[in-house]
Amino acid sequence: MKKLIAGNWKMNGSLAANEALVKGMLEGLGTAAPKSDMALCVPAPYLAQLGALLQGSPIAWGSQDVSSQEQGAYTGEVSASMLRDFGCRYAIVGHSERRQYHGETDAVVAEKARAALAKGITPIVCVGETLAEREAGQTEEVVKRQLAAVIHLCGHCITEIVVAYEPVWAIGTGKTATPQEAQQVHAVLRAQIAAATQSPGRVHILYGGSMNAANAASLLAQPDIDGGLIGGASLKAPDFLQIVASAP
Repeated sequence: MKKLIAGNWKMNGSLAANEALVKGMLEGLGTAAPKSDMALCVPAPYLAQLGALLQGSPIAWGSQDVSSQEQGAYTGEVSASMLRDFGCRYAIVGHSERRQYHGETDAVVAEKARAALAKGITPIVCVGETLAEREAGQTEEVVKRQLAAVIHLCGHCITEIVVAYEPVWAIGTGKTATPQEAQQVHAVLRAQIAAATQSPGRVHILYGGSMNAANAASLLAQPDIDGGLIGGASLKAPDFLQIVASAP
């Protein structure tokens, strides 16, 4: 199974900057098939632009969120059907910033994952512990609880999701879990998924805590780390491409 390197631009970008960044990535890739599967998850207003720029390329595109509702009086929300209209393959759900700043619960995240799956969009389900939870020895308990909500609601469809382990204390801080620390949590998540499904398929489990061009190779070499959810480094074409090339 190829690694998956997904960029999360967060609330960054402009029409001009996006075009320059994407063109830089495509030029850097050249005509050779990339070693990893690739995706860019961008702010909703730029999905049409990304679809036009990436059409026919090896890079998929996705959103940074999706509504749990299909349609109706939900001002400001974007449904999975709308994302599908723009050719989205992925939708990030449950990012720690959504959990922290928007009060998203495990149940809400699970509903969003189910809504995406229902429209053929792959949810990238984010799980991770805070520094206080890690120091209290609660890492395994927290990530298993967060993933369990999605498993419970989505049932057999769980084999169609992507999971991203993103220790909250390592997001945007420059701190990174050691490869061994990250592998330990990924192994726990892998076992939880295996116990919940009889399918032989392998669910991608990405690492999402300050992975960059310098540390990507050591993280991606771990047996249960299937790729990365990349923040700041996805805003620099050379760095993002170096991470893609770091995959074993």
